Amino acid sequence: MKKILALLLVLTMVVGLAACGGTAKTTTAVGATTAAATKAGTKDESKWQIVVVPKDATNPWFVRMDTGVKEYAKETGLNIYQKGTPSIDATLQSQLIQDLIAAKVDAICVVPVDPASLEPVLQQARDAGIIVIAHEGSSLKNVDYDIEAFNNADYGGFIMDNLAEAMGKTGTYTTMVASVTNASHNEWADGGVAHQIAAYPNMTLLAAEPRVESEDNGDVAYQKAKELLKKYPDLKGIMGTSSYDAPGIARAIQELGLVGKVFTSGTGMPADNAELLKSGAVKSLTLWDPALAGKAMCALALKMLRGEKITNDLDLGVEGYKDLKFKEGSTTVFEGQGWIVITAENVDSFGF
Repeated sequence: MKKILALLLVLTMVVGLAACGGTAKTTTAVGATTAAATKAGTKDESKWQIVVVPKDATNPWFVRMDTGVKEYAKETGLNIYQKGTPSIDATLQSQLIQDLIAAKVDAICVVPVDPASLEPVLQQARDAGIIVIAHEGSSLKNVDYDIEAFNNADYGGFIMDNLAEAMGKTGTYTTMVASVTNASHNEWADGGVAHQIAAYPNMTLLAAEPRVESEDNGDVAYQKAKELLKKYPDLKGIMGTSSYDAPGIARAIQELGLVGKVFTSGTGMPADNAELLKSGAVKSLTLWDPALAGKAMCALALKMLRGEKITNDLDLGVEGYKDLKFKEGSTTVFEGQGWIVITAENVDSFGF
C-alpha cells in the first residue's frame, strides 16, 4: 500500500512539472505582437493611439503623407495621427520613438531615416507590447511588418510601359540611374529592360551605353542627356529612375528642339514638374502617393490591434494596397501595386 501511495505521489509530481514546463514554453513563445494585441484588447478602440513617424515633418513628401493619415483618422473615427521631427535626423527620430514608447501608444508606423540605427529603439517598442509597422524599411528586423509600395522589378516595368507608349513602342532607348551602385534604381532599370524585351520587341536598348549615371543631380542628368542625344542621333527615349533624371533629360530635349521626337519617363514629384509635363517635354512621370502609403500603414496596424489574421493576398482597403503579397523569401515584407502615373492632365490634382 505504501509503495502504491509513493508511486501515485511521484506520478502527481511528474504531471505537475510537465504542466509547468508546458506553460513556460507557451509564455516564451508569446512575442511582442501577441502582447500588443492582448493589451489593445483590454482597451476601448477609441482609446487606441496609432502614430505615424515620418522621416521628418516638413518635407512636402511627408506633408502629403500626413494628409492621408488625417483622412484615415477621419474615416475610422479613431485616434490616429502623424508626429515627425523638424528635420531628417536619425537621432531625433529615435528620440521621438522613445517618447512614444513612454507615452504607451498602441502602434507606431515608421518611415526610417537610418534603418540600422533604429533597430534598438524599435526592439524596445516591441518589448513594450507596441505594434510596429514600417514603410521603406524592408531591411528592418524589429518590426511586425513592412509595407513596400511595389515590387522593384514591376515598378521598372511600369516606367517602361509609360516610356514605350510615348515612343510609339518603337526605337532605341537607354536607361539612367543615380549610380550603378544604387540598388533600387538599378532594380527598376533592370525591370524596365526585362519588360521591354518581353513586351516591346520593336524597341532596342542602346548597346553602346545601356546605363548612364546622373549622380542624383538634375544638372548632371541634363548634361548627360545632351551628350547622348548629340552622340546618338537615333536615340528616341531615355528611361529615368532618380527623381532628378526625367526632369533633367526633359530640359535637354527642350533645349535641343526635340520635343515630340525624343521622350523620357521616370520618377518625379508632381508639383515640381508641372510645367515640364504641361509643355509636353515629359509625357508622364511615375511615383507612389505617400498619402496612400500612410493610410496603408495605419490600416495594417489597425488590423493587428483588432486581432485580425494577417496573410498573403492582404487587402487593406487602400488603393494600390488591396492585394499585398509577401516579398519572395519573406514573411514580414509586403509588396503592393501602389504606383501612380502623373500626366499634364492630372498633375495639379495631387497636392504635393
